[in-house]
Amino acid sequence: MREKITYALAVAGMALLTWNLYKICFVLPKEANVAAYQIFYFHVPAALTAFSCFFVGLVASGLYISSSDLKYDAFAAGVTEVAVAFASVNLATGMIWARYAWGIWWAWDARLTSMLTCWLMYAGYLILRRAIDEPTQRARLSAFVSILGCVNVAFVYKSIEWFRTQHPAPVLSIRGGGGMAPGMEAPMYWNYVAMLCFATVLIIVRMRQEAVSREIDSLRRMAHAY
Repeated sequence: MREKITYALAVAGMALLTWNLYKICFVLPKEANVAAYQIFYFHVPAALTAFSCFFVGLVASGLYISSSDLKYDAFAAGVTEVAVAFASVNLATGMIWARYAWGIWWAWDARLTSMLTCWLMYAGYLILRRAIDEPTQRARLSAFVSILGCVNVAFVYKSIEWFRTQHPAPVLSIRGGGGMAPGMEAPMYWNYVAMLCFATVLIIVRMRQEAVSREIDSLRRMAHAY
């Protein structure tokens, strides 16, 4: 059953992404058919997907702290790893957009800097998990890092409203921006759905790997006991 869900989500994500690419490249108005503008349709959904996964990781970490059940820690780890991948896509596409829009690859803008800090914090989360072998200690410390990291996620989300620097102000209608021309905003949301499908597939795969890892930890503890 899980394999069928995985394949269905992968097919749905690919179909949505293919349809959106067609819309972005051939249907949207001419002003959207430039590289700098097209990047927007991947840059923003990647950020939304990463933030969604970070939030799910926060919930799973909170459940681990309240229950001490390692299955929640395993789920938080898998979700966070996928979130870091999408945050990397967001940073990379943001740098490409900056090169087109500002003529430079990077600026120490409030949004860019806070997003980089967020990425480094969660990269530290993944490094921490590799550095600690004892499962309970690893889970507890990882949970606290996840909770602290989500505070930074909230800061990243609000930074373009709190600090008016180089990064453009919000343009999406859901954030109170001026909105976009009719029909130009929808493909962005559908790309978000497509990326959520891919993220879910990756999380399912990571959960299988975490299950194997837990079995190895169990065998290691049994070996130490003997």
